[in-house]
Amino acid sequence: MSKPLILITNDDGIVAPGIKALIEVASTFGEVVVVAPDSPQSGQGHAITLEHPLKLNKVDPFNGIEAYECSGTPVDCVKLAKNVILKGREIDLCLSGINHGANSSINVIYSGTMSAAMEASIEGIDSIGFSLLDYSFDADFTEAKKIVKNLVQKMLEKKLPDCKLLNVNIPPGKDIQGMKVCRQGNGNWVEDFQEGLDPRGQKYYWLTGKFVNFDKGDDTDIWALENGYVSIVPTGHDLTVHNSIENLKYLEK
Repeated sequence: MSKPLILITNDDGIVAPGIKALIEVASTFGEVVVVAPDSPQSGQGHAITLEHPLKLNKVDPFNGIEAYECSGTPVDCVKLAKNVILKGREIDLCLSGINHGANSSINVIYSGTMSAAMEASIEGIDSIGFSLLDYSFDADFTEAKKIVKNLVQKMLEKKLPDCKLLNVNIPPGKDIQGMKVCRQGNGNWVEDFQEGLDPRGQKYYWLTGKFVNFDKGDDTDIWALENGYVSIVPTGHDLTVHNSIENLKYLEK
């Protein structure tokens, strides 16, 4: 039997330590192809490049693993992987990350890591976005790699039922209590813009903020992470509020 084909991408850029950790694990399971941004793309969400051409360069930072750096967004990377680099081939699994920082709760909307994985899921590919709750460039991915290994093995043994995408967030440190399949918590950012002047005297604004949890449930990704669990949220791209359809029928009249 041929080895499974695993596509790997991220939003922190092709030289980020997180993607290296992901490749180390995935390469033990099958053939790995990497297509990742040539520079950090955090917060790009599901953006695609339309105003200028994209560039792909084959690189070799991973000891012989087939890898390409892309001038575009994380979603651009997945589109180019499927339609150019791996055109005509069946991709068994797409892994995105390991992101430096959380993509739980509302963060999933802004995340380039999750949008890359979501793009693959839209194409019918089982996908996982991995995030470690440590923003440091020197973050320790030892425990995260164990989680990745566990989930990749299970995903290759059994296709995802009912959805094509998992949002996996991993707490920092070694004292992980286990894994919880849960829902996305209801939280948001209370934002602030720090105002300043650049060296030319031009005014600028720098976005800052504080995350606020509005959800007190014990079945959310926020609760799981606060209590030392890996959160696993089945995620999709259908943004319809289905239970509002019937209540809005009066708008048709």
